[in-house]
Amino acid sequence: MFDQLLAPENVVFSSALLLMLLIGVVQATGLSGDIDGMDMDATGDASAANALLAWAGIGRVPFLMWLVLFLAIFGALGLGLQQLMTALTGGAGSNLLMVPLTALAALPPTSAAARIVGRIFPGLETTAIDRDELIGLYAQISIGTAREGHPARAQVIDRHGQTHQIMVEPDSPDQVFQTGEKLLLVKREGELFKGFTNGDFYLPRLD
Repeated sequence: MFDQLLAPENVVFSSALLLMLLIGVVQATGLSGDIDGMDMDATGDASAANALLAWAGIGRVPFLMWLVLFLAIFGALGLGLQQLMTALTGGAGSNLLMVPLTALAALPPTSAAARIVGRIFPGLETTAIDRDELIGLYAQISIGTAREGHPARAQVIDRHGQTHQIMVEPDSPDQVFQTGEKLLLVKREGELFKGFTNGDFYLPRLD
């Protein structure tokens, strides 16, 4: 069995399972620090990035928990696919093909697993407080530009010092929020927050 796990065609998937176990140990011993609260900024088209994050299930549970789920599914699925390839063709598939295909195939079940874990263990959700408690706090746009009807991703730090990733759009149709701009959260509609800014982002500094 160990020979199969250490075979060249399986080493990437075996390593993923080993990394999953190591992260689990780190989390269990409380050494993960503030990694779960890290800001996952990205470049490129904001709507595409937001859609990808939502599709992958990122944000429904702490990031390290999501990573554990992904690594477990990626590793198990990869080993299974390599065994299937061997049974069908007499040889394992090339890692150049199997690794990216397995990574893509692992995303939908990882998203489903994150939703299930978040529902079974609400305390593991990224938002440990009532989301309405974020109203009245300042958020900062981290990805893209927010316009009415076109929300952007932002981060806000709650009273416990925990960072939350949220979707924000202007409360006023004549406002636009750019990346890096800070705004006051004034209301919430479902999972979408509305914000307002005095335009300080555009004012030159005098000091």
